[in-house]
Amino acid sequence: MNHFLSRCEQVIGKENIILNETEGQAYVTDWRKRFKGKALAILRPGTTEQVAQLVKLCNTHMVAIVPQGGNTGLVLGSVPDQSGKQIVMSLTRLKQIRQINPVNNTLTAEAGCLLAEVQYAAEQIQRLFPLSLASEGSCTIGGNLSTNAGGTAVLRYGNARELCLGLEVVTANGEIWNGLRGLRKDNTGYDLRDLYIGAEGTLGIITAAVLKLYPQPKSQVTALAAVASPDAALSLLTLAQEHAGATLTAFELMSSMCVNLVRQHFPHIAIPALVPSPEYVLLEISDHESELQASTLLENLLNSAIEKNIVTDAVIATSIQQSKGIWHLREHISMAQAAEGKNIKHDVSLPISEIAGFVASTNILLQESFAGCRMVIFGHLGDGNLHYNVSPPKDMPDSSFILYQASINQIVHDNVHRFGGSISAEHGIGMLKKEELLRYKSPIEMQLMRSIKMALDPDNLMNPGKIL
Repeated sequence: MNHFLSRCEQVIGKENIILNETEGQAYVTDWRKRFKGKALAILRPGTTEQVAQLVKLCNTHMVAIVPQGGNTGLVLGSVPDQSGKQIVMSLTRLKQIRQINPVNNTLTAEAGCLLAEVQYAAEQIQRLFPLSLASEGSCTIGGNLSTNAGGTAVLRYGNARELCLGLEVVTANGEIWNGLRGLRKDNTGYDLRDLYIGAEGTLGIITAAVLKLYPQPKSQVTALAAVASPDAALSLLTLAQEHAGATLTAFELMSSMCVNLVRQHFPHIAIPALVPSPEYVLLEISDHESELQASTLLENLLNSAIEKNIVTDAVIATSIQQSKGIWHLREHISMAQAAEGKNIKHDVSLPISEIAGFVASTNILLQESFAGCRMVIFGHLGDGNLHYNVSPPKDMPDSSFILYQASINQIVHDNVHRFGGSISAEHGIGMLKKEELLRYKSPIEMQLMRSIKMALDPDNLMNPGKIL
Protein backbone atom coordinates (compact mmCIF):
# COMPACT_ATOMS: atom_id res chain seq x y z
CA MET A 1 0.00 0.00 0.00
CA ASN A 2 2.98 2.32 0.44
CA HIS A 3 3.46 2.35 -3.35
CA PHE A 4 -0.23 3.13 -3.84
CA LEU A 5 -0.11 6.04 -1.38
CA SER A 6 3.08 7.43 -2.88
CA ARG A 7 1.40 7.43 -6.30
CA CYS A 8 -1.61 9.23 -4.79
CA GLU A 9 0.79 11.77 -3.30
CA GLN A 10 2.13 12.48 -6.78
CA VAL A 11 -1.39 13.28 -7.95
CA ILE A 12 -2.73 15.50 -5.13
CA GLY A 13 0.25 16.31 -2.94
CA LYS A 14 1.14 15.06 0.51
CA GLU A 15 -0.83 17.87 2.17
CA ASN A 16 -4.08 16.49 0.73
CA ILE A 17 -3.66 12.98 2.10
CA ILE A 18 -4.71 12.34 5.70
CA LEU A 19 -3.21 9.26 7.33
CA ASN A 20 -3.35 10.32 10.97
CA GLU A 21 -6.34 8.73 12.74
CA THR A 22 -6.95 11.78 14.92
CA GLU A 23 -7.03 14.15 11.93
CA GLY A 24 -9.27 11.75 10.03
CA GLN A 25 -11.90 11.30 12.77
CA ALA A 26 -14.54 13.46 11.10
CA TYR A 27 -14.22 11.55 7.82
CA VAL A 28 -14.75 8.09 9.29
CA THR A 29 -17.44 8.89 11.88
CA ASP A 30 -21.07 9.08 10.83
CA TRP A 31 -23.16 12.24 11.39
CA ARG A 32 -25.04 10.85 14.40
CA LYS A 33 -21.78 9.52 15.91
CA ARG A 34 -23.12 5.99 16.18
CA PHE A 35 -20.57 4.34 13.90
CA LYS A 36 -16.86 4.81 13.41
CA GLY A 37 -15.06 3.20 10.50
CA LYS A 38 -11.38 3.01 9.67
CA ALA A 39 -9.78 4.26 6.46
CA LEU A 40 -6.54 3.39 4.72
CA ALA A 41 -6.32 7.10 3.92
CA ILE A 42 -8.41 10.20 3.33
CA LEU A 43 -7.75 11.56 -0.18
CA ARG A 44 -8.74 15.16 -0.99
CA PRO A 45 -8.52 15.82 -4.73
CA GLY A 46 -9.04 19.38 -5.99
CA THR A 47 -10.15 18.78 -9.59
CA THR A 48 -12.18 16.30 -11.60
CA GLU A 49 -9.01 15.21 -13.37
CA GLN A 50 -7.39 14.40 -10.03
CA VAL A 51 -10.45 12.38 -9.02
CA ALA A 52 -10.14 10.40 -12.26
CA GLN A 53 -6.42 9.76 -11.73
CA LEU A 54 -7.04 8.57 -8.17
CA VAL A 55 -9.84 6.24 -9.29
CA LYS A 56 -7.50 4.71 -11.88
CA LEU A 57 -4.88 4.15 -9.19
CA CYS A 58 -7.51 2.51 -6.99
CA ASN A 59 -8.40 0.21 -9.90
CA THR A 60 -4.77 -0.74 -10.43
CA HIS A 61 -4.25 -1.53 -6.75
CA MET A 62 -7.80 -2.87 -6.13
CA VAL A 63 -8.52 -0.35 -3.38
CA ALA A 64 -12.18 0.34 -2.60
CA ILE A 65 -13.44 3.95 -2.62
CA VAL A 66 -15.95 5.66 -0.32
CA PRO A 67 -16.97 8.95 -2.01
CA GLN A 68 -17.82 11.63 0.55
CA GLY A 69 -19.25 15.14 0.54
CA GLY A 70 -20.26 16.83 3.78
CA ASN A 71 -20.74 13.47 5.55
CA THR A 72 -24.16 14.56 6.81
CA GLY A 73 -25.97 11.35 5.84
CA LEU A 74 -27.98 9.31 8.34
CA VAL A 75 -27.67 5.76 6.95
CA LEU A 76 -23.87 5.17 7.06
CA GLY A 77 -23.57 5.69 3.32
CA SER A 78 -20.57 8.04 3.38
CA VAL A 79 -18.24 6.37 5.88
CA PRO A 80 -15.82 3.46 5.40
CA ASP A 81 -16.19 0.07 7.02
CA GLN A 82 -13.89 -1.04 9.83
CA SER A 83 -11.45 -3.02 7.69
CA GLY A 84 -8.99 -0.15 7.24
CA LYS A 85 -8.63 -1.13 3.58
CA GLN A 86 -10.94 1.49 1.99
CA ILE A 87 -10.00 5.06 1.10
CA VAL A 88 -12.35 8.00 1.67
CA MET A 89 -12.49 10.23 -1.41
CA SER A 90 -13.46 13.61 0.05
CA LEU A 91 -14.75 16.01 -2.60
CA THR A 92 -14.86 19.10 -0.39
CA ARG A 93 -12.06 20.82 -2.36
CA LEU A 94 -14.15 20.76 -5.56
CA LYS A 95 -15.82 24.07 -4.74
CA GLN A 96 -16.03 26.05 -7.97
CA ILE A 97 -19.22 27.60 -9.33
CA ARG A 98 -18.24 27.03 -12.93
CA GLN A 99 -21.00 28.89 -14.69
CA ILE A 100 -24.21 30.81 -14.02
CA ASN A 101 -26.61 31.32 -16.91
CA PRO A 102 -29.55 33.58 -15.98
CA VAL A 103 -31.13 33.26 -19.42
CA ASN A 104 -31.12 29.45 -19.32
CA ASN A 105 -31.84 29.57 -15.57
CA THR A 106 -28.99 27.19 -14.75
CA LEU A 107 -25.97 27.08 -12.49
CA THR A 108 -23.06 24.66 -12.86
CA ALA A 109 -21.49 23.76 -9.53
CA GLU A 110 -18.78 21.34 -8.49
CA ALA A 111 -19.67 18.54 -6.11
CA GLY A 112 -17.97 20.01 -3.05
CA CYS A 113 -19.97 23.25 -3.05
CA LEU A 114 -22.10 23.56 0.05
CA LEU A 115 -25.82 23.71 -0.62
CA ALA A 116 -25.90 27.12 1.12
CA GLU A 117 -23.18 28.38 -1.24
CA VAL A 118 -25.21 27.37 -4.28
CA GLN A 119 -28.30 29.06 -2.83
CA TYR A 120 -26.25 32.23 -2.27
CA ALA A 121 -24.78 32.18 -5.80
CA ALA A 122 -28.30 31.96 -7.21
CA GLU A 123 -29.46 34.86 -5.03
CA GLN A 124 -26.70 37.08 -6.45
CA ILE A 125 -28.39 37.00 -9.85
CA GLN A 126 -31.92 37.26 -8.39
CA ARG A 127 -32.63 33.57 -8.85
CA LEU A 128 -33.72 30.78 -6.52
CA PHE A 129 -32.19 27.34 -6.08
CA PRO A 130 -35.05 25.81 -4.09
CA LEU A 131 -33.45 22.75 -2.49
CA SER A 132 -33.56 23.48 1.25
CA LEU A 133 -32.40 21.23 4.11
CA ALA A 134 -31.64 21.74 7.78
CA SER A 135 -28.02 20.75 7.01
CA GLU A 136 -27.61 23.17 4.07
CA GLY A 137 -24.63 24.85 5.76
CA SER A 138 -22.79 21.51 5.91
CA CYS A 139 -24.07 19.23 3.13
CA THR A 140 -22.66 19.37 -0.40
CA ILE A 141 -24.26 19.32 -3.83
CA GLY A 142 -22.53 16.06 -4.71
CA GLY A 143 -23.97 14.40 -1.62
CA ASN A 144 -27.40 15.93 -2.24
CA LEU A 145 -27.49 14.40 -5.71
CA SER A 146 -25.95 11.08 -4.69
CA THR A 147 -28.77 10.62 -2.17
CA ASN A 148 -31.47 12.40 -4.20
CA ALA A 149 -32.09 14.74 -1.27
CA GLY A 150 -35.59 16.04 -0.59
CA GLY A 151 -36.15 18.81 1.93
CA THR A 152 -38.94 21.25 2.60
CA ALA A 153 -39.79 22.46 -0.93
CA VAL A 154 -40.33 19.14 -2.72
CA LEU A 155 -44.07 19.80 -2.88
CA ARG A 156 -43.49 22.62 -5.36
CA TYR A 157 -40.05 22.03 -6.88
CA GLY A 158 -39.33 18.32 -6.55
CA ASN A 159 -36.37 16.32 -5.19
CA ALA A 160 -32.73 16.91 -6.11
CA ARG A 161 -33.29 14.72 -9.17
CA GLU A 162 -35.86 17.17 -10.54
CA LEU A 163 -33.49 20.08 -9.92
CA CYS A 164 -30.59 18.65 -11.94
CA LEU A 165 -30.27 18.84 -15.73
CA GLY A 166 -26.83 17.35 -16.24
CA LEU A 167 -23.87 15.71 -14.50
CA GLU A 168 -20.14 15.28 -14.73
CA VAL A 169 -19.16 11.87 -13.37
CA VAL A 170 -15.94 9.95 -12.88
CA THR A 171 -16.84 6.37 -13.73
CA ALA A 172 -15.71 3.32 -11.79
CA ASN A 173 -12.79 2.79 -14.20
CA GLY A 174 -11.59 6.38 -13.95
CA GLU A 175 -13.04 7.85 -17.12
CA ILE A 176 -14.75 11.25 -17.09
CA TRP A 177 -18.28 11.44 -18.47
CA ASN A 178 -19.14 15.04 -19.28
CA GLY A 179 -22.91 15.25 -19.29
CA LEU A 180 -23.06 18.89 -18.24
CA ARG A 181 -25.80 19.82 -20.68
CA GLY A 182 -28.31 22.42 -19.58
CA LEU A 183 -31.10 20.85 -21.58
CA ARG A 184 -34.65 20.33 -20.39
CA LYS A 185 -35.30 17.95 -23.27
CA ASP A 186 -32.77 15.37 -24.46
CA ASN A 187 -34.43 12.20 -25.66
CA THR A 188 -31.35 10.41 -27.02
CA GLY A 189 -31.31 7.10 -25.20
CA TYR A 190 -30.87 5.97 -21.63
CA ASP A 191 -30.82 8.79 -19.08
CA LEU A 192 -27.41 8.18 -17.51
CA ARG A 193 -27.92 11.15 -15.19
CA ASP A 194 -30.74 9.32 -13.43
CA LEU A 195 -28.55 6.27 -12.86
CA TYR A 196 -26.02 8.22 -10.83
CA ILE A 197 -28.48 10.42 -8.92
CA GLY A 198 -29.59 8.50 -5.83
CA ALA A 199 -26.97 5.76 -6.33
CA GLU A 200 -25.10 6.81 -3.15
CA GLY A 201 -21.73 6.67 -4.88
CA THR A 202 -22.01 2.97 -5.72
CA LEU A 203 -21.78 3.44 -9.51
CA GLY A 204 -19.42 6.40 -9.93
CA ILE A 205 -18.44 9.74 -8.42
CA ILE A 206 -20.45 12.88 -9.22
CA THR A 207 -17.98 15.77 -9.60
CA ALA A 208 -20.20 18.56 -10.98
CA ALA A 209 -23.81 19.26 -11.93
CA VAL A 210 -25.97 21.64 -13.95
CA LEU A 211 -28.73 22.77 -11.61
CA LYS A 212 -32.09 24.40 -12.35
CA LEU A 213 -32.75 27.92 -11.13
CA TYR A 214 -36.09 29.68 -10.72
CA PRO A 215 -37.19 33.30 -10.47
CA GLN A 216 -37.09 34.51 -6.90
CA PRO A 217 -40.56 34.85 -5.39
CA LYS A 218 -41.50 38.40 -4.51
CA SER A 219 -43.23 37.25 -1.34
CA GLN A 220 -43.24 34.32 1.06
CA VAL A 221 -45.94 34.03 3.71
CA THR A 222 -45.86 31.44 6.49
CA ALA A 223 -48.61 30.21 8.80
CA LEU A 224 -49.02 27.70 11.60
CA ALA A 225 -52.36 25.92 11.91
CA ALA A 226 -53.76 23.62 14.60
CA VAL A 227 -55.60 20.51 13.42
CA ALA A 228 -57.18 17.62 15.29
CA SER A 229 -55.58 14.72 13.41
CA PRO A 230 -53.50 13.66 10.39
CA ASP A 231 -56.84 13.15 8.61
CA ALA A 232 -57.69 16.81 9.21
CA ALA A 233 -54.21 17.79 8.00
CA LEU A 234 -54.87 15.93 4.74
CA SER A 235 -58.17 17.75 4.35
CA LEU A 236 -56.31 21.02 4.85
CA LEU A 237 -53.75 19.99 2.22
CA THR A 238 -56.51 19.35 -0.33
CA LEU A 239 -58.12 22.69 0.48
CA ALA A 240 -54.75 24.49 0.31
CA GLN A 241 -54.02 23.04 -3.11
CA GLU A 242 -57.45 24.14 -4.33
CA HIS A 243 -56.90 27.69 -3.05
CA ALA A 244 -53.18 28.18 -3.71
CA GLY A 245 -52.29 25.80 -6.53
CA ALA A 246 -48.58 25.94 -7.40
CA THR A 247 -47.94 28.79 -4.95
CA LEU A 248 -48.16 26.30 -2.06
CA THR A 249 -44.47 25.74 -1.40
CA ALA A 250 -44.36 23.91 1.92
CA PHE A 251 -46.82 21.83 3.94
CA GLU A 252 -45.23 20.31 7.04
CA LEU A 253 -46.95 18.16 9.67
CA MET A 254 -45.81 18.24 13.32
CA SER A 255 -47.36 16.36 16.23
CA SER A 256 -47.89 18.05 19.59
CA MET A 257 -45.07 15.87 20.92
CA CYS A 258 -42.70 17.59 18.47
CA VAL A 259 -43.81 21.07 19.51
CA ASN A 260 -43.53 20.23 23.21
CA LEU A 261 -40.02 18.85 22.81
CA VAL A 262 -38.86 22.01 21.03
CA ARG A 263 -40.47 24.18 23.73
CA GLN A 264 -38.72 22.13 26.42
CA HIS A 265 -35.23 22.00 24.93
CA PHE A 266 -35.14 25.27 22.98
CA PRO A 267 -37.17 27.74 25.06
CA HIS A 268 -35.63 30.70 23.22
CA ILE A 269 -37.54 29.83 20.03
CA ALA A 270 -40.60 32.06 19.71
CA ILE A 271 -43.40 29.61 18.97
CA PRO A 272 -46.76 31.27 18.17
CA ALA A 273 -49.42 30.73 20.80
CA LEU A 274 -52.21 28.50 19.48
CA VAL A 275 -55.00 26.49 21.04
CA PRO A 276 -53.41 23.20 22.21
CA SER A 277 -53.93 20.55 19.53
CA PRO A 278 -52.82 16.99 18.71
CA GLU A 279 -51.29 18.12 15.40
CA TYR A 280 -49.95 21.27 13.76
CA VAL A 281 -49.31 22.19 10.15
CA LEU A 282 -46.77 24.67 8.81
CA LEU A 283 -47.88 26.17 5.50
CA GLU A 284 -45.92 28.46 3.24
CA ILE A 285 -47.06 30.25 0.11
CA SER A 286 -44.55 31.77 -2.32
CA ASP A 287 -45.91 34.23 -4.85
CA HIS A 288 -44.56 36.27 -7.73
CA GLU A 289 -47.10 38.97 -6.98
CA SER A 290 -47.20 41.21 -3.92
CA GLU A 291 -46.93 40.13 -0.30
CA LEU A 292 -50.40 41.54 0.24
CA GLN A 293 -51.80 39.18 -2.38
CA ALA A 294 -50.03 36.18 -0.84
CA SER A 295 -51.19 37.12 2.66
CA THR A 296 -54.77 37.60 1.47
CA LEU A 297 -54.71 34.23 -0.27
CA LEU A 298 -53.41 32.47 2.85
CA GLU A 299 -55.87 34.30 5.10
CA ASN A 300 -58.82 33.31 2.88
CA LEU A 301 -57.60 29.71 2.86
CA LEU A 302 -57.37 29.50 6.64
CA ASN A 303 -60.71 31.23 7.17
CA SER A 304 -62.30 28.69 4.86
CA ALA A 305 -60.58 25.85 6.73
CA ILE A 306 -61.87 27.16 10.09
CA GLU A 307 -65.40 27.50 8.70
CA LYS A 308 -65.24 23.89 7.51
CA ASN A 309 -64.00 22.73 10.96
CA ILE A 310 -60.75 21.51 9.45
CA VAL A 311 -58.56 23.95 11.40
CA THR A 312 -59.19 24.84 15.05
CA ASP A 313 -56.77 27.78 15.27
CA ALA A 314 -54.16 29.46 13.08
CA VAL A 315 -51.66 32.30 12.98
CA ILE A 316 -50.10 33.97 9.94
CA ALA A 317 -46.61 35.40 10.40
CA THR A 318 -46.69 39.17 10.10
CA SER A 319 -42.92 39.68 10.10
CA ILE A 320 -39.75 37.96 8.93
CA GLN A 321 -38.94 37.25 12.58
CA GLN A 322 -42.27 35.48 13.13
CA SER A 323 -41.81 33.48 9.95
CA LYS A 324 -38.33 32.41 11.05
CA GLY A 325 -39.75 31.42 14.43
CA ILE A 326 -42.26 29.08 12.80
CA TRP A 327 -39.55 27.55 10.62
CA HIS A 328 -37.16 27.26 13.57
CA LEU A 329 -39.84 25.22 15.32
CA ARG A 330 -39.89 22.78 12.41
CA GLU A 331 -36.11 22.70 11.96
CA HIS A 332 -35.34 22.06 15.63
CA ILE A 333 -37.51 18.96 16.04
CA SER A 334 -34.69 16.50 15.35
CA MET A 335 -32.31 18.38 17.64
CA ALA A 336 -34.93 18.51 20.40
CA GLN A 337 -35.52 14.79 20.13
CA ALA A 338 -31.76 14.16 20.27
CA ALA A 339 -31.55 16.33 23.39
CA GLU A 340 -34.33 14.24 24.93
CA GLY A 341 -32.31 11.05 24.42
CA LYS A 342 -31.82 8.15 22.04
CA ASN A 343 -34.53 7.52 19.46
CA ILE A 344 -35.22 5.15 16.62
CA LYS A 345 -35.63 7.02 13.35
CA HIS A 346 -37.71 6.07 10.32
CA ASP A 347 -37.66 8.09 7.11
CA VAL A 348 -40.61 6.71 5.15
CA SER A 349 -42.85 7.73 2.30
CA LEU A 350 -46.44 6.76 1.65
CA PRO A 351 -49.21 7.55 -0.80
CA ILE A 352 -50.52 10.82 0.64
CA SER A 353 -54.01 9.38 0.93
CA GLU A 354 -52.72 6.55 3.18
CA ILE A 355 -50.80 8.63 5.72
CA ALA A 356 -53.57 8.98 8.31
CA GLY A 357 -54.35 5.26 8.24
CA PHE A 358 -50.67 4.37 8.48
CA VAL A 359 -50.07 6.65 11.49
CA ALA A 360 -53.14 5.39 13.38
CA SER A 361 -52.45 1.70 12.84
CA THR A 362 -48.68 1.91 13.44
CA ASN A 363 -49.22 3.81 16.68
CA ILE A 364 -51.50 1.00 17.89
CA LEU A 365 -49.08 -1.76 16.84
CA LEU A 366 -46.16 -0.13 18.64
CA GLN A 367 -48.12 0.50 21.84
CA GLU A 368 -49.21 -3.14 21.87
CA SER A 369 -45.59 -4.31 21.74
CA PHE A 370 -43.82 -1.45 23.55
CA ALA A 371 -46.31 0.18 25.88
CA GLY A 372 -45.47 3.76 26.72
CA CYS A 373 -43.16 4.40 23.78
CA ARG A 374 -43.49 7.94 22.46
CA MET A 375 -43.98 8.70 18.77
CA VAL A 376 -42.36 11.86 17.41
CA ILE A 377 -44.04 12.24 14.02
CA PHE A 378 -43.32 15.06 11.61
CA GLY A 379 -42.49 15.54 7.98
CA HIS A 380 -43.25 16.78 4.53
CA LEU A 381 -46.92 15.85 4.37
CA GLY A 382 -47.34 17.53 0.98
CA ASP A 383 -45.09 14.96 -0.71
CA GLY A 384 -45.93 11.95 1.49
CA ASN A 385 -42.65 11.87 3.45
CA LEU A 386 -42.94 11.19 7.19
CA HIS A 387 -40.22 11.10 9.80
CA TYR A 388 -41.80 8.53 12.08
CA ASN A 389 -39.46 8.46 15.07
CA VAL A 390 -39.88 6.46 18.25
CA SER A 391 -38.58 7.50 21.68
CA PRO A 392 -38.50 5.23 24.74
CA PRO A 393 -41.07 5.34 27.53
CA LYS A 394 -40.23 7.91 30.20
CA ASP A 395 -39.05 5.27 32.67
CA MET A 396 -36.91 3.20 30.27
CA PRO A 397 -33.14 3.85 29.88
CA ASP A 398 -32.01 4.64 26.35
CA SER A 399 -29.58 1.73 26.41
CA SER A 400 -32.40 -0.74 27.05
CA PHE A 401 -34.71 0.77 24.44
CA ILE A 402 -32.14 0.68 21.63
CA LEU A 403 -31.96 -3.11 22.04
CA TYR A 404 -35.47 -3.24 20.53
CA GLN A 405 -34.48 -1.30 17.40
CA ALA A 406 -34.72 -4.25 15.00
CA SER A 407 -38.19 -5.22 16.29
CA ILE A 408 -39.46 -1.64 16.13
CA ASN A 409 -38.03 -1.17 12.65
CA GLN A 410 -39.81 -4.27 11.44
CA ILE A 411 -43.18 -3.20 12.85
CA VAL A 412 -42.88 0.24 11.26
CA HIS A 413 -41.47 -0.89 7.93
CA ASP A 414 -43.83 -3.86 7.56
CA ASN A 415 -46.71 -1.44 7.98
CA VAL A 416 -45.15 1.01 5.51
CA HIS A 417 -44.97 -1.83 3.01
CA ARG A 418 -48.57 -2.85 3.74
CA PHE A 419 -49.73 0.68 2.93
CA GLY A 420 -47.79 0.74 -0.36
CA GLY A 421 -44.93 2.94 0.86
CA SER A 422 -41.13 3.01 0.89
CA ILE A 423 -38.77 2.45 3.83
CA SER A 424 -36.57 5.33 2.65
CA ALA A 425 -38.01 8.60 1.41
CA GLU A 426 -34.93 10.83 1.34
CA HIS A 427 -32.18 9.45 3.59
CA GLY A 428 -31.12 6.56 1.34
CA ILE A 429 -30.10 2.98 2.15
CA GLY A 430 -26.36 3.08 2.87
CA MET A 431 -25.13 0.34 5.18
CA LEU A 432 -27.92 0.84 7.67
CA LYS A 433 -30.88 -0.41 5.64
CA LYS A 434 -29.36 -2.74 3.05
CA GLU A 435 -30.56 -5.92 4.78
CA GLU A 436 -34.04 -4.48 5.18
CA LEU A 437 -34.08 -3.58 1.50
CA LEU A 438 -34.04 -7.30 0.70
CA ARG A 439 -37.23 -7.74 2.72
CA TYR A 440 -39.23 -5.12 0.84
CA LYS A 441 -37.83 -4.99 -2.70
CA SER A 442 -38.98 -7.67 -5.11
CA PRO A 443 -36.39 -10.19 -6.36
CA ILE A 444 -36.61 -8.77 -9.88
CA GLU A 445 -35.89 -5.24 -8.61
CA MET A 446 -32.87 -6.47 -6.67
CA GLN A 447 -31.58 -8.42 -9.66
CA LEU A 448 -31.94 -5.41 -11.96
CA MET A 449 -30.01 -3.24 -9.51
CA ARG A 450 -27.26 -5.87 -9.18
CA SER A 451 -27.02 -6.06 -12.98
CA ILE A 452 -26.52 -2.30 -13.22
CA LYS A 453 -23.90 -2.42 -10.46
CA MET A 454 -22.05 -5.28 -12.16
CA ALA A 455 -22.10 -3.52 -15.53
CA LEU A 456 -20.79 -0.17 -14.25
CA ASP A 457 -18.58 -1.34 -11.36
CA PRO A 458 -17.61 -4.98 -12.02
CA ASP A 459 -14.82 -4.97 -9.41
CA ASN A 460 -17.13 -3.57 -6.71
CA LEU A 461 -14.75 -0.75 -5.79
CA MET A 462 -17.33 2.03 -5.63
CA ASN A 463 -18.69 2.35 -2.11
CA PRO A 464 -18.92 -1.43 -1.54
CA GLY A 465 -21.30 -2.65 1.12
CA LYS A 466 -23.77 0.19 0.52
CA ILE A 467 -27.30 -0.43 -0.86
CA LEU A 468 -26.44 -3.93 -2.19
